[in-house]
Amino acid sequence: MKYCDFNGCTNKIERGAYCEDHKRDKAKPKANKNIYHNTNKKFYNSDAWKSMRSFIYEREKGCCQRCKKFVFGKQAQVHHVVPIKKNPLLKLEPSNLKLLCPKCHSIEENLDEQGNVFANYFN
Repeated sequence: MKYCDFNGCTNKIERGAYCEDHKRDKAKPKANKNIYHNTNKKFYNSDAWKSMRSFIYEREKGCCQRCKKFVFGKQAQVHHVVPIKKNPLLKLEPSNLKLLCPKCHSIEENLDEQGNVFANYFN
């Protein structure tokens, strides 16, 4: 018999490292924390999206719209201001798209308030 390896536990055990109170549960499958929606995968592989993505890259001259860093290749990510899930009609609207680096893209994706998306359009 030996003591449980859990810090400060005084329970004695015959085998293993931890007593029943401190045994770890079997590994739980990790939740898919992918911020990108796989339901839109077909859309992102379409010619229309690839063409629009190239247009946005050229329009922004390859610079992240948040930090102004030059990005290229897979680092150049086009962000939907209004997500496709909320309004599918805006998925190819140039005023709804902006070029971001991966760091800024994750910040933008996690923003709670989207603000006035088309504020300058209506003024």
